[in-house]
Amino acid sequence: MTHMRRIFTAILGGLALTLLALPALAPATLSEVGVIGSTTPTTVPSCPSSPCLAVSRTTGFQVKVGSQSNILAAPRSGTIVAWTITLGKPSATQIKFFNANEGGASTAGIAVLRPQRKPNLTYKLIAQSPLVKLERYFGKTAQFPLATTLNVKKGDVVALTVPSWAPALALGFANTTSWRASRPKTSCSSTSSQTAHTQIGTNVQYFCLYRTARLTYSATLISTP
Repeated sequence: MTHMRRIFTAILGGLALTLLALPALAPATLSEVGVIGSTTPTTVPSCPSSPCLAVSRTTGFQVKVGSQSNILAAPRSGTIVAWTITLGKPSATQIKFFNANEGGASTAGIAVLRPQRKPNLTYKLIAQSPLVKLERYFGKTAQFPLATTLNVKKGDVVALTVPSWAPALALGFANTTSWRASRPKTSCSSTSSQTAHTQIGTNVQYFCLYRTARLTYSATLISTP
């Protein structure tokens, strides 16, 4: 019996050493990609104030807000499970104007972009969410859970795709705040053509940089343990 106790004790001791030798698994973490602290001025979409400016017919992402950069880059690999957008409340006249001139009713979704080494400023579309009709959410902050989550790798960029228009643009920042869009170099001042990046697997150069403004969206990331 004593011999059996010694064998059992030896087995337990061996198991304990094995468990100690195994690497500890890091727990999954929940984070909001694109959310930062308070800003000056306050991050509030411009509409219905004048000028009432909207994101239109493009895919874009924030490059910098003041001294903070890469705020829409995934800090770790994982899955995007929801996205959030803060919308202005344009007047009926403003809504009518945008609907008539920017491709119809307000819609948006998010996209996962992967930076490519060449050519410069090139991003590959890895995944995208379904589009959401936004008008019922004007004047509110709305969160949209994803029925099908989007996988991201560390460094992937979460972008906002707007095939028509969305009142999700905050104005009045310094030149150190900027966002980038999927428009060609010759069309940075024009919104008349459709430039939204929507074909999975394709590469697009995000030439156009817009200063003094901020896109008002974020995404919820659950990291891979």
